[in-house]
Amino acid sequence: MTIKQLTRSAIVCISLYSTIAASAEPKLTNHVNPLLGTATLWDPADLGYERKIKQRTWGAEVFPGATLPNAMVQLTPVTMWRAGAGYQYEDTTILGFAHSAMGHWNLIDLPILPVTGNVSPDNYASSYSHDNESARPGYYQVFLDRYGINAELTSTLRAGYHRYTFNKGDIKRLLVNIAHNQNPIRDWDIKKIGDNAFAGRQGNGFYYYALSNLPIDSIAILHSDKKENRGPRGNHQTPVALIDFKDNYSSEPLEIKIGISRVSVENARENMEKEMLDKNFDQVASEADDIWEKHLSKIKVEGSTERNRNLLYTTLYRASLMPRLESDINGDFRDNRGHIVSGADFNYYSNPAFWDVYRNQLILLGMLRPDVARDVIKSTIDRGEKSDGYIPSYFHGDHAPTFIIGSYKRGITDFDLPRAYSLALKSATVPGKNGRPYLDEYLKNGYIADENLPDCPFWDEHKGGVTKTLEYAYDDYAVAQIAKELGDTDNYNTLMAHSKNYGNVFDRSTGFFRGRIEGGEWLSPYNPYYPYFQQMYREANGWNSLFYAPHDPEGIVALYPSHKAVENKLDSLFTEPWCGLEVHNMTGFIGNYCHGNQPGHNIPYTYYFIGKQEKSQAVLDSIMNRFYDMGPEKLAYAGMDDAGEMSAWYVLNAIGLYTYSPADPEYLISVPLFDQTTFTLGDRPFIIQKTGNGKRITGITYDGSKLDGYFIDHDRLQKGKTLVITTE
Repeated sequence: MTIKQLTRSAIVCISLYSTIAASAEPKLTNHVNPLLGTATLWDPADLGYERKIKQRTWGAEVFPGATLPNAMVQLTPVTMWRAGAGYQYEDTTILGFAHSAMGHWNLIDLPILPVTGNVSPDNYASSYSHDNESARPGYYQVFLDRYGINAELTSTLRAGYHRYTFNKGDIKRLLVNIAHNQNPIRDWDIKKIGDNAFAGRQGNGFYYYALSNLPIDSIAILHSDKKENRGPRGNHQTPVALIDFKDNYSSEPLEIKIGISRVSVENARENMEKEMLDKNFDQVASEADDIWEKHLSKIKVEGSTERNRNLLYTTLYRASLMPRLESDINGDFRDNRGHIVSGADFNYYSNPAFWDVYRNQLILLGMLRPDVARDVIKSTIDRGEKSDGYIPSYFHGDHAPTFIIGSYKRGITDFDLPRAYSLALKSATVPGKNGRPYLDEYLKNGYIADENLPDCPFWDEHKGGVTKTLEYAYDDYAVAQIAKELGDTDNYNTLMAHSKNYGNVFDRSTGFFRGRIEGGEWLSPYNPYYPYFQQMYREANGWNSLFYAPHDPEGIVALYPSHKAVENKLDSLFTEPWCGLEVHNMTGFIGNYCHGNQPGHNIPYTYYFIGKQEKSQAVLDSIMNRFYDMGPEKLAYAGMDDAGEMSAWYVLNAIGLYTYSPADPEYLISVPLFDQTTFTLGDRPFIIQKTGNGKRITGITYDGSKLDGYFIDHDRLQKGKTLVITTE
């Protein structure tokens, strides 16, 4: 029997075991499919337009490999350089197994690949089949057709464990892509240490120490015959390292344990030794499964369909990966100035993708892992104080204050709020290099003017004045809440006044937020159907920028002449067809509403504020039914997951709670997919029960008392009582 046949038999046995185990005592990890979100949409019916350009439409850009919640290591297959997370389901070859991933075209550190026979830096990728691929939380497996090798991966927080089973008699070799992650790397190092280890670095910020179960014979550096174009930095060759082993005809699998660190090789070694040195592969994989089971068990559901349960736990898994741990096991980390910090009273985490995840994922993180949320905030403070005193941002906008005050008001208070406030206040009031772009203009005029470019191509980057004005207004509200908490009345009043600035870019004649040019005139001609990458709007059009003021929905509604006018606008949004323009970062449409990008994610809830909650629910149900298992393989999201935002949106809406204004410690109640949800918040579970099968909510009680309106505050949920949502 060949290794390939053995692999197929093993997969069948694993599947059979899982089925038997599920019938006896169902495990929540059995509901998780780490491959969900790895496929790309190609069909016009899914995309919302006909494909004409060659560039691949953005998918969820997620990785299927082995990892733990908020871990330093994401051990994952790489099928394509410069793909979002390195892996695309439609690809047919594997380039290696990397040790980090995110989904934003970065990382993919230290890809390695088991090989046999002759290989070169220009010819080493192996074909594979999805028939011989499997993934579950903390474990990934694939059969490499070219080499006849069964590859298995598992991991701890800071170390990856590789197990490679070769055909009997094949010479075992390991190819290390020392000079490549998502981008070619100029500065690298690799060397043999003792009999069984090799170590080195990639660039100046990634260090590794690898221990092999087989003694190492030699490490050769092979240089490519090709040169990679690095644009203005010129061309350079991309070498690889090829490791040969002694005792090469041993029948045992090749096993590699690799610790990583952002600080040093010594720390990488300590990370590996303390987390997995005395453990075998199956033990590490089993412990990873147990960790995920405990995490997923914080939300338990009853009723609904198998599909909905699978989607809930897969999206919960996906929403639990970022931010990424960057502290070593001894507490060391490298700060944003490049200095090594020791002795901190917190674990250091990567900068959150604030523009995306402030809406929901960071609040969900605090509900599930308040200790991690606290350390993310402490990391944010540390990062800001070492960056000219401005609160860290990410990509666009300035949403760290929303996370900070939203977490504080939800009971995560063991951090220095005045220090965070100092950073947030400076960002909101003092223009500067590391502060908000165009803040001087915003403070002077109450809005950011757009350039008079009515024929701007959608992909061009400009000021994004409308989106910035709307988001700064909400951020001002968040900073104002910190000011209020600390008794700073003057700045509270000033910032609350600024929080109304969203009205300065509202054009009553069209009913849209619209760009204004220098001097105050509306940008003309104006087409709300045309999307932009960053002219007026950030990755949106006028329709997907409607109704954004999460802190003041009543004020937004009041901009229109009547509730009926708001209803008509919303109805038009969800029925007016997309313009047909192919925009590869916008997919998944209901009319003009695009769920595949985040800017419009607040819009469906606007119906609540005009007495039409059931219309919101119809849209929410359509989104959950259509946009999370798309495509022929049912493995595609409507758009990019963006560090877990899309996934967290599904989790929260599926259980009937949403962070409409994440800066406020309350949740908007919707109709859950499940008859009952038990959510363990801290050390106490609360219960959500649904009665009836309709979309219209006719009553809400908590602990037997009727709620007025559709919001419930966090403090009530913490009491561990039962929320009953009655529908018809």
